[in-house]
Amino acid sequence: MAHWLAREQGATYAIRVGGPNSGHSAVERGSLVVLRHLPTPVLTGNVVGVIPAGAYVSVDVLMQEFEAAGLRREQLLVDPAAVVIDDSMRQEEREAGLGAAIGSTVQGVGSAVARRAMRKSSVTFASDCGALRRFLRCDLGLIVSDALSKGERVLVEGTQGFGLSLLHGGHYPYATSRDTTAAGALSEAGLSPRDVDCVALTLRAFPIRVGGNSGPLPREITWEDVSRRSGGNTDLDEYATITGRLRRVAHFDKDVVARAIAANRPDLLFLNHADYFDYAVHEQSELTDRAGQEVSELEHSLGAMIDYVGVGPRGVIRRPARGWPRRDLVRGAASAMS
Repeated sequence: MAHWLAREQGATYAIRVGGPNSGHSAVERGSLVVLRHLPTPVLTGNVVGVIPAGAYVSVDVLMQEFEAAGLRREQLLVDPAAVVIDDSMRQEEREAGLGAAIGSTVQGVGSAVARRAMRKSSVTFASDCGALRRFLRCDLGLIVSDALSKGERVLVEGTQGFGLSLLHGGHYPYATSRDTTAAGALSEAGLSPRDVDCVALTLRAFPIRVGGNSGPLPREITWEDVSRRSGGNTDLDEYATITGRLRRVAHFDKDVVARAIAANRPDLLFLNHADYFDYAVHEQSELTDRAGQEVSELEHSLGAMIDYVGVGPRGVIRRPARGWPRRDLVRGAASAMS
């Protein structure tokens, strides 16, 4: 959704917080692209990607994505205070058994966060990494602040779901190593709450967790159940970007979504994978009656309107108001959160 939202709002900069332990997908020029470090809006060719001070960087992953995306040097800016993930951090997580214990992707992000908090001398910052030197900007905060002052749009692309938040997810230790709320993303990006005029929250029609012992997943079902419900002849299996493991899946959980809405106070709600309700959505640019009914039922269970619905590779459609207050995309001169 961040990729689509950046196009709609004409974003100038996109800030990607977090680390390489979460893959984001986008369709650009008919091809599916999965990114673990770069913010997806850079694929449009008109957006500058920003890796902020609160990020944790796997240099190899970032450089591979930069080359594969065909970006120019000026399309990527890295804060010197971002932390570089090295092999010892990944090894530390493997030796701790985090993969088996909590379903961690063992990408070293948790170890990097812990070492930074403990002020370990073993922490390497982007400022000391030769491979990143050409992208470093010491005045990165001022660059983004100046863009906001000029009325340009800046989008912050968060990572992972609310239920994985280290602080607020409610399933510790089955959590990621960071806070995944909009407030947490804003802090890592180095922006003021006063910069924000739009918080966008993305939901999944069928929530997921990484395969393995990854913690509670209320109302868990199988991908066979999802495929059968969609009515299509295609298996809807999803495999994790990082581990390659088959993801776990469940029916929509209104309780965790209600907590996510309360914690993030979104201006816009997006719902992804409406085509899982009815595979026929793939063949048209609007919801079928069956899929539309499913979305309506989710709205009434939440007491909140879903503004935009993702219908697979065909894109995003605007949800009719249906008695709810109409909320359009905000086009002011501040920062959009996703």
